[in-house]
Amino acid sequence: MHNAMTRTARSRLLLVTAGLATSALALAGCAGGGAGDAGASGDKTTIRFLYATGDETWNAVVDEVVTAFNEQSDTTEVKLDPLPAGSDYATALKTVDATGNWPAVVDMRDTLTYVNAGKLAPVPEEVTALLEPDAFAPAADGNVYTVPYSALNGELGMNIVYNKTYFEEHDLEVPETYDDFIDLLEEIKSNGDVPLATAAAEVWPSDQLWKPLAAPTFAEFSDDGGFWNVAAEGGASVADLKAPLEELKMIMDDYVLEGWQSTADAQTTTLLVNDQAVMATSSAGLGRLMDINKVDPEFDAGLFIIPDEDGKINVLKNSVVGDTAGGLAISSQAAENEDEYASAVEFLTYFYSVDAANLMEASGWISPNILNSDEVERNDTIPGAEDFFALLENPNLVWYENAPTLSTFSSVNTFFRQSRIEMQDGQTTIDETIAKVQAELEAQVAAAG
Repeated sequence: MHNAMTRTARSRLLLVTAGLATSALALAGCAGGGAGDAGASGDKTTIRFLYATGDETWNAVVDEVVTAFNEQSDTTEVKLDPLPAGSDYATALKTVDATGNWPAVVDMRDTLTYVNAGKLAPVPEEVTALLEPDAFAPAADGNVYTVPYSALNGELGMNIVYNKTYFEEHDLEVPETYDDFIDLLEEIKSNGDVPLATAAAEVWPSDQLWKPLAAPTFAEFSDDGGFWNVAAEGGASVADLKAPLEELKMIMDDYVLEGWQSTADAQTTTLLVNDQAVMATSSAGLGRLMDINKVDPEFDAGLFIIPDEDGKINVLKNSVVGDTAGGLAISSQAAENEDEYASAVEFLTYFYSVDAANLMEASGWISPNILNSDEVERNDTIPGAEDFFALLENPNLVWYENAPTLSTFSSVNTFFRQSRIEMQDGQTTIDETIAKVQAELEAQVAAAG
């Protein structure tokens, strides 16, 4: 069992009043304690952990790890600060920043923006020393600001989950090329069934179908720093994405289950299991397979990634530094308080322990790349998991990079997602969407200086 950290001259004073305990939770409509509020924790320091919800497996992992940590810690209690599904995380962080009430530990987005604004504290070596060297990287100032919450498998989780029984009954095969994928959609439709379910009740799941379709184009710019970096410098434009946007529109119009505009990402599991669609988009990797198994243990699920026209499986690599690098961070506000900072470090130290990794794996999550990974018990019992792990060994797998360094890219990305949804819904044309997003990109480049 993980041992609690020993603190030197640890203060036990209550540092905030009930009035100051109002947090991002209240802003998001959630319940939870404020940072530094001892409350029912006695003389323990209470810190908040703000994280993005929407993925049921990640939600379960966070709950399992935090519960286990709290049970074994003599000095710290972590309170969950979940962002409700459907909320835009980038906007929520701006709200947190505007109120000046940062949680101690943050499931970070738009990292570079907040590093440059001085909102994040360096993650100490006692935490990074628990990770494999390529699982993190320093920012331009030499400090590490985020550490991973999952394994570095890139966007391998951005895939299509499907009904294997249906495929077998109708003599269908996993597509080996993009044309095969379109033929598959058409054949399912000709059977009188709905080929694909996808979601857009939240903004972010709109990436799940878009990114695999755009991956071949994005991959062309990998060696030059990624599409968005080249576009920000004027060497490419949003018009270069017209072909995948046309493919996206065609698939949405012809093959996707109606009601996607109001479908939440987690609902696609139910749609698949209830035979309302033969396939569904996902970004949850093994987690979605775990969710399906919980809903219907008899359901035979598989997954694949949409290939390009040459059969390559283009998958975005994880960025461990930069504005698109996700990960866990410590707020600079917490670092101003000795106890809160120590508690944040203590929690991250536990997060990268073998105990925590085993909890994650048992919940269907691929745990982060820790140095002691040989002691982790991998979960290969989830039906369909062999498909996921086979992708890592697929000879057609091609990793590419597309990590924007534009400090205002989060605004561009949110605008692009919303604009794509409007286009998919027929509110705007593809050309109008391209023009709007290009104008937004240019405005944000100018704003970033």
